[in-house]
Amino acid sequence: MRIIVGLGNPGDKYKNTRHNIGFRVIDKLAAYFSIRLKEEEKLFRYGKGKISGEDVILAEPLTYMNMSGEAVRELLRYYKLLTNDLILIYDDIDLESGQIKIKKEGGSGGHRGCSSVISSIGSQDFLRIRIGIGRPQMKYNVIDYVLSGFSQSEIPVIENAIENVSDAVRMIVDGNVTGAMNKYN
Repeated sequence: MRIIVGLGNPGDKYKNTRHNIGFRVIDKLAAYFSIRLKEEEKLFRYGKGKISGEDVILAEPLTYMNMSGEAVRELLRYYKLLTNDLILIYDDIDLESGQIKIKKEGGSGGHRGCSSVISSIGSQDFLRIRIGIGRPQMKYNVIDYVLSGFSQSEIPVIENAIENVSDAVRMIVDGNVTGAMNKYN
């Protein structure tokens, strides 16, 4: 079984922000594979289903980005899954808008949500998919930027990235991590 977690912030205020691209991928996967997400214990929304015939859990932490690790740790514990069963999906300001980077393990790259996950589960041994949201221009500070929406010109690029990440997840669940990395990195 795989657990696929998209990072973001809960609430309508953050729904279409750059920081919530992980949630948007989970929502896309849930819709495409008919997996109903429900709220559980105020820590996360989640749903169980199948992707490519394999059992999966889709989840969105409701703890806000910088505390995401608490929810991820609880999900892994509850389902008795290992850290290498985790696929973590989140935004990255160091990648151009829409660019995808799949990595098997490593540090957080300064992303506080990923840092929270690493700290809470005590391991860097999990697959992560980073989606580029671009870097802010000088007039923006980083926090304002990641909590802003995408420009009209970025929307089609981001929608395409969400589609590509959804396909990459399907490939990874199928056991083709290298194929997904070769196709989308």
